[in-house]
Amino acid sequence: MTLQSKVFRLFAQEDLNFLLTNRIPRRLATQFIGWFSKIEQPLVRDLSIATWRFFSGLDLSEAKKTRFRSMHDCFTRELKDGARPIARDADIVASPCDAIVGACGAVEGTRLYQIKGFPYALDDLLCDPALVAAHHDARYVTLRLTSSMYHRVHAPHDCRVSQVDYISGDTWNVNPIALKRVERLFCKNERVVLRTTLADGRRVTVVLVAAVLVACVRLRFLDAPLDLRHRGPNVIPCDAAFRKGDEMGWFEQGSTAILFAPADFDLCVQEGDIIRMGEPLMRMP
Repeated sequence: MTLQSKVFRLFAQEDLNFLLTNRIPRRLATQFIGWFSKIEQPLVRDLSIATWRFFSGLDLSEAKKTRFRSMHDCFTRELKDGARPIARDADIVASPCDAIVGACGAVEGTRLYQIKGFPYALDDLLCDPALVAAHHDARYVTLRLTSSMYHRVHAPHDCRVSQVDYISGDTWNVNPIALKRVERLFCKNERVVLRTTLADGRRVTVVLVAAVLVACVRLRFLDAPLDLRHRGPNVIPCDAAFRKGDEMGWFEQGSTAILFAPADFDLCVQEGDIIRMGEPLMRMP
């Protein structure tokens, strides 16, 4: 057994994994990594990326550039043109990011699941009664980004973003081990709610959830980053138009996206699927 395999087996132990990623000063660790990842000193950069690659199987073959200023520059990398073809059919809602599909299906009134046996309420996640009412009995998909994945977020369909809600919170890990142990985890963590409207007036909402070491979202149409220095909820009115596949922003580190769509949309994925940005996620009636 290789050293890498031994390390992976060690960190796969649930108790140890949960202890190392959650029983630490989460906000302080997150702020430190946010600072450290931006260091552009070549030795720090190269050792950081090499360590990250060792633990995650990082593949940079699709990256637009091969040299990076820092680990952060590598994490938020762009891809080569054409690396993510967009499903152009008008009735397809495309995945906004690369991800592993977590819990998905129909919201039961206002109840949905972070993982089997662990429900949470739309009210606690969205913190807005009007938005909750708009997604009563909706379809939802949870998209979990691993550390080695492409971390930019794109428009799932032709749409207009009318408002962004920033909700300050904690930074629990959002891996399956934590989701099985921490109730209402997505509702505890820092998150950004993107309210989008399709051309026909239907609403599709994307919630970007932060995690430990991963607590900053940048949106192309806002001047300032959304991170732990804010106190929420902050409501940011805006009017930004996107075509399907246009880049909307990126995770400064990475985490989870939850997409909500009307109840008559059909899912094109199931739990456990690996999906790439631009591939079919839902089909409109």
